[in-house]
Amino acid sequence: MIQALRDTAARLATGDPYQWGHMGSCNCGHLAQTITRYSKGTIHRAAMGRYGDWREQLRDYCPRSGLPLDEIIDQMVAWGLTREDLSHLESLTHPKVLAHLPSYKKYLRHNVREDVVRYLKAWARLLETQLAENICFPPAERALAMS
Repeated sequence: MIQALRDTAARLATGDPYQWGHMGSCNCGHLAQTITRYSKGTIHRAAMGRYGDWREQLRDYCPRSGLPLDEIIDQMVAWGLTREDLSHLESLTHPKVLAHLPSYKKYLRHNVREDVVRYLKAWARLLETQLAENICFPPAERALAMS
């Protein structure tokens, strides 16, 4: 997952087409491209099977619907993402991710490429930190170390 976030950030930082109003070229759409290897057009067409943006589609997501975007979301969930993670990605609002940004960069605009790149990189750092904590202190030992 960490590498997927970094790869997505790198693609966006080097000029990959970005358009927040396009389901395949927005924040979630770009991460979906990385995870599924589908084109932005394929993802956008899949989203047209139901009404709404990513947040609305995530709210209505059903793993047994057979709808094309739900199958894309299935693949993202299989990577360990939650609907909440994806909803926060679309609006750049997860408090734990924002905590990994410098204080002067915490107020991100959800539809600005550079802010999406910052968010993705911060999310990757957060996951790295969590991974390192779990390696250094497995859950049972972490509880002992914290007391």
